[in-house]
Amino acid sequence: VQLQASGGGLVQAGDSVRLSCAASGRTFSNYDMGWFRQAPGKEREFVAAINTFGYTDYLESVKGRFTVSRDDPKKEVYLQMNTLKVEDTAIYYCAGRYGTRISVQRDMSDYDYWGQGTQVTVSS
Repeated sequence: VQLQASGGGLVQAGDSVRLSCAASGRTFSNYDMGWFRQAPGKEREFVAAINTFGYTDYLESVKGRFTVSRDDPKKEVYLQMNTLKVEDTAIYYCAGRYGTRISVQRDMSDYDYWGQGTQVTVSS
């Protein structure tokens, strides 16, 4: 599976952005998809994920503001980010793994495929 993230940019605090991740290759519907981010000087962290069953999970600090969704026929996964904060500034990565579990995976090591990342910068 090859992944291509897009949709980042420079926005102001309180704005909304939707990230997209397009997949190519194998049957997309068989893959759990996740979003991770890495801020300058920090480790990469889990943001949100949606598995093949449609179950979702979120980083506590983005709950209620971010929504992850997928469109299997289009082979795309999205991250709708609302009410952005300066601390959401990071490079956002999409990731995929062959889905076999009903639970949503939050650990980076569980994901085998990674996109190149898209920068989101939130100014105050």
